[in-house]
Amino acid sequence: MAHLPHSLYSAARPKFPYAGKSAQPKWSRFPGTLRCASTESLTSLTQNAAEIELKYMVSQHGWGVRRLRRDDEEEIRRVSLVQAEAFHIPLALFNDFFFLFFQAEVLSGLLYKLKNSPPDRYACLVAEQTSETDTSSSSSVVGVVDITVQTENAVLRHFPGVEEYLYVSGLAVSKAQRRKKMASTLLKACDVICYLWGFKLLALRAYEDDAAARNLYSNAGYTVVESDPPWTSTWIGRKRRVLMTKRIS
Repeated sequence: MAHLPHSLYSAARPKFPYAGKSAQPKWSRFPGTLRCASTESLTSLTQNAAEIELKYMVSQHGWGVRRLRRDDEEEIRRVSLVQAEAFHIPLALFNDFFFLFFQAEVLSGLLYKLKNSPPDRYACLVAEQTSETDTSSSSSVVGVVDITVQTENAVLRHFPGVEEYLYVSGLAVSKAQRRKKMASTLLKACDVICYLWGFKLLALRAYEDDAAARNLYSNAGYTVVESDPPWTSTWIGRKRRVLMTKRIS
């Protein structure tokens, strides 16, 4: 079981700024330079990532992907902010107020997974720039994705003989860094984790009407194996999803 800094648990409660203060934390870039592993093939990527932990497991398109530093409080907060900004649904009234609660909920969930998940059953992967050519973002971490070992029958029934798979979720990219192939780089890192942990199957879900997301996953090698039943779209606030999977050989 991992031990996390105690101060992070108080951070999971929303803190409201004084009048005139910004609700957004100030981010700072970590010092130091990391050598990047080659991305010519999945095999060479995983070999390099296994040999030297400090290297990025994937480096392409100017982005490097590595595992979240579990002992870095500021980085954990930044990750929760990136995900909260990506998935929060803006409200007409009191949007800032509800965003703080949503971010606290995201941070609380992340802390729980980091504390209670074995390192070979859950990983939070983060993306940052590997070059200084673009300095528009003051943040080191600007992308994130979660990958978790699961055994859901709704997925496994499509793959007889498979007992476990890796589920990809929480893929988020900072707004200023979107459409720069960071999401593709994060998905490639999920392939590396799947290979390193000895799994053969990746799965994720996307909204049926989200053409951009489905195209992203399709280009990464995922195919649709199942859709939500038609009647689910009649639920208030519920959109139909598709189950997409990818095999790693």
